[in-house]
Amino acid sequence: MSGTEAKGAVKDSRSPSTLGMDPLSDTLQRLREAFCSGQTRPAEFRAAQLKGLGRFLQDHKKLLQEALTQDLHKSFFESDLSELILCQNEVNLALKNLHSWMKDEPVAKNLLTQLDSAFIRKEPFGLALIISAWNYPVSLSLLPLVGALAAGNCVVLKPSEISQGTEKVLAEVLPLYLDQSCFAVALGGPEETQQLLKHKFDYIFFTGSPRVGKIVMAAATEHLTPITLELGGKNPCYVDDNCDPQTVANHVVWFRYYNTGQTCVTPEYVLCSPEMQERLLPAMQNAITRFYGDDPRSSPNLGRIINEKHFQRLQGLLGCGRVAIGGQSDERDRYIAPTVLVDVQQTEPVMQEEIFGPILPILNVRSLDEAIDFINRREKPLALYAFSTSNQVVKQVLARTSSGTFGGNDGFMFMTLKNLPFGGVGNSGMGKYHGKFSFDTFSHHRACLLAHSGLEKLRGIRYPPYTTRRKQLLKWALRIQNCTLL
Repeated sequence: MSGTEAKGAVKDSRSPSTLGMDPLSDTLQRLREAFCSGQTRPAEFRAAQLKGLGRFLQDHKKLLQEALTQDLHKSFFESDLSELILCQNEVNLALKNLHSWMKDEPVAKNLLTQLDSAFIRKEPFGLALIISAWNYPVSLSLLPLVGALAAGNCVVLKPSEISQGTEKVLAEVLPLYLDQSCFAVALGGPEETQQLLKHKFDYIFFTGSPRVGKIVMAAATEHLTPITLELGGKNPCYVDDNCDPQTVANHVVWFRYYNTGQTCVTPEYVLCSPEMQERLLPAMQNAITRFYGDDPRSSPNLGRIINEKHFQRLQGLLGCGRVAIGGQSDERDRYIAPTVLVDVQQTEPVMQEEIFGPILPILNVRSLDEAIDFINRREKPLALYAFSTSNQVVKQVLARTSSGTFGGNDGFMFMTLKNLPFGGVGNSGMGKYHGKFSFDTFSHHRACLLAHSGLEKLRGIRYPPYTTRRKQLLKWALRIQNCTLL
């Protein structure tokens, strides 16, 4: 930390000054006291927090761009496109709709409650913990933060320690733009995160791998804390024989190698017939050359692997199957060329783990049924893609499979639509966010019924003893809205 360290940044517990003590306790107590005081509940306070977040994005755009270049070799334009613009749009959407999102939601009533007021109130959970990932370190931190602040929560943000440049900006600068009695940034690696998870939170939002997601979920169960898990997995991409190979190649190459393949919704493998594979390979090579040039390493639009550990892991995956395109790498630069593998066996490591890099295996299937069966035998993915000139084929894949998101004849453009929820299912996660879905995720939907006083004679019908006439009246009154009393 610099000499201008923000009050809202919690020191890394590995530092000498914090050994033998828990640096989080005082911070969490401060946040809880602020929430219990009711400070975060008014719409005016929430709007002020969101405006502060928007100013942070505007005032420090270049600083964030430089951090993303340092961490992932992202160009300034790609940083804008995939991170900063999305975050600013989310802030603007929340500010525009905050009052309508917060309004009590009236519900239909039955005859017994016609004189009462029945509604759903959206209340903040309290103290929320957001644990973000390194591959999109700005947007995966700030998009859920928008929802948490809009919903009126106090927040501890734990950015990934792997994306060090972005972590530093979020820890040192972001707290200066938010009320630090209600917001803090926690630092550190896996050990510090496990220590953080020992504390009681009212909501936990985690983005990362299924393996770590299980650890976070286990920690949440200790306090019965509700949780959202945004995970990943092996995202399939089915390509029908009737497709134009160059059109498909343009789509697949762009969204597979975007952010150097370090994207949770990117296709992890292609399923197609041997005949389509033969047509697809030269088309993919053509697309790679057009997008990234004859020497992709020098392209400003191709990033780098996040660190040495992940580079070595990906280097090992290059030995699976046979390299049909690319395969070049440079450890000093953490560079791996856009690569396509063929003749891959299902049991090889590249098909057993999430690749999270610029390597794309192609596996052969003989029919749509075989492709669907292949997909359904595996864990439910975060995203699933199908390409075909036949709408019936795309609709069959959609109807006969399950995934967090689905793209027919396109890539992950659904990520830009704030009226669509984003989230996984099964092994790829639980819960959803983006736009109003973020607000709802961080809000407790409280069922409320406010009855008028002084109407006891009318309510007497509910009480025993139940005469035959009283039974008939009660049943009739309840049938009006098919209501069930529990």
